[in-house]
This record gives sequence, C-alpha cells and structure tokens, in this order.
Amino acid sequence: MDTYREIEPEVLSCDIGGAGIQYLHYPSDGPTLILLHATGFLAWLWHPIARRLNGRFRIIAPSFCDHRCAEPEEGGVNWALLAEDLRLLCNALGVSSAYLAGHSMGGTVITIAAATGGVRPEMMMLIEPIFLPQWIYRTGVTVEQHPLASRSIKRRNAWSGIDEARTYLRSKPLFAKWDEEMLELYMKYGMVSSDGGGIQLACHPRREAALFMGGLQYDPWPLLPSIECPVMVLEGETSENRTFIDYRAIAELFPKGEYRLIEQAGHLIPQEKPDIVASLMNDFFSEGAAPSR
Repeated sequence: MDTYREIEPEVLSCDIGGAGIQYLHYPSDGPTLILLHATGFLAWLWHPIARRLNGRFRIIAPSFCDHRCAEPEEGGVNWALLAEDLRLLCNALGVSSAYLAGHSMGGTVITIAAATGGVRPEMMMLIEPIFLPQWIYRTGVTVEQHPLASRSIKRRNAWSGIDEARTYLRSKPLFAKWDEEMLELYMKYGMVSSDGGGIQLACHPRREAALFMGGLQYDPWPLLPSIECPVMVLEGETSENRTFIDYRAIAELFPKGEYRLIEQAGHLIPQEKPDIVASLMNDFFSEGAAPSR
C-alpha cells in the first residue's frame, strides 16, 4: 500500500430529521467507504486508518455515540434505529452504494443496514461485530446481566487532567496495547471538560450502556444469509468476546464470508493494529469493482 498522506478530514454534520450526525469526510474521486466505530467510541479513532486509504476511497466516518438519547434501563438505543440513521445519512449525502466496514457495534449496525435495504453494500468488513448468542435476544436481560453493558456502565468517568487519564487507561488491559497515536486521539477527542473541573468521557458510561442494551432489541442472526456481497470477518486472537461469540460461525453464515484471525490483538483490533487493518481493507476492497456513488 502506498505511503499515507498527512491529511486532516473535513468535520461536517448532517441533519437526518430529528437528529444531527457529525461525521468525518475524506474527499476523493474513488469509491465510497463508510467506517462505523465501536460502542462508546468516536469517528476520530478511524483517522490513522482512513488517512492510509484516502485517495483510493472517499471515506465517511460518522459518530454514533450521542445523537440518540435513551436510558439503558429502558432498553437503550435500538440498533435497527441506528441502521436506519445510517440509511438516512447516506441518502442525504447522495451515497447509493458503498464499501462498508464496522467495528464491534458498528459491524452489527452496518450488517442490519445492508440486509434491510438501508445501504447497498459492495463489500463488507466486520471487525469483531457484536452478534450475541441468539437466546439472549429472546430473553429479558437487565443491564447487570448484559455481558458488555454491565461493565461499561461502571466505567470510570473522572480524571484531573489528560496525564492522569492517560496513565489510568494505560494501566487497564483494554487499553494497554493501543497504538500510541490512537490513544492520543482518544485523549483529544474522546474526553471533554467536566463541570466540576478535570475531564470526563465524551461518551458518558450511561450512554455507552444504553447503546449496548439497544443491541438486544434486534436479532441480526437471521439476516446474515441474505447478504450476498463478499464479507470478511476479523477476530482478535486474545479477545474476551471469543468466550461468547463464534466469529467463524458468523463468517460461514454469509454466502461469501471469509474469516481472518488477527494475531496478538484483542477486541479493539483497529486501535491496536491500525496498519494491519488498513492493509487488509485496502487489499480486500481493492478486489471489488468500484461502486457507483
């Protein structure tokens, strides 16, 4: 892959009717690539990957953290609604078809959007998408019982400043292997000033938990066989999700599915291995014909 260019994206926003979505835009005459982030994260965490692909693709990376409000105890934000929001965003931006890539929640949302006609996919890359065991979608699960929401709602959300936050995050296994630039982007764009002084997460732990809980409202498993485009599923070798999500089985349910294990990576593959993810995206998506915009 060519050496990436030092660029900054356009930071834009779009009113989709009842909600405003901020997104990063990397202009190009190439085919459109949509990047959707993980639960509780933000579009800027795609930047080290997007700039390596810019020029080959027109890249759109929306932020799906706080444009919808809901309480986690009341069911959270339905991921089918987020898929519809993605459709509305694409319509507003004149995107009829695109390459799609999503991490964690983002992977599931783009799958729903692709299967329900929200966005016509040319090819898809799903990075540890959250497809929970099917029994969970049929059972009433509380925040405390949810394997991901129960942890996210307890996430620490107050630091005296950037230095303390950085030290704290580096001490946690979830962040310990992050690429240095990724962590700095998280510090810069994922933290905001708090009313009492210091800083806190831009995506409050309750918002993150509400997003996780919303994932229970729509079972994506029946959709997978209907997606006919090529799909690559990435799994981290050391990811905790491997104990309850079978990514090989997910890949096999897609008619043109492909599975890839990323060695020495956890659930946060893009944050830990941005060079590898960018290279895989470039090679995988370059195999397809350029879609119309």
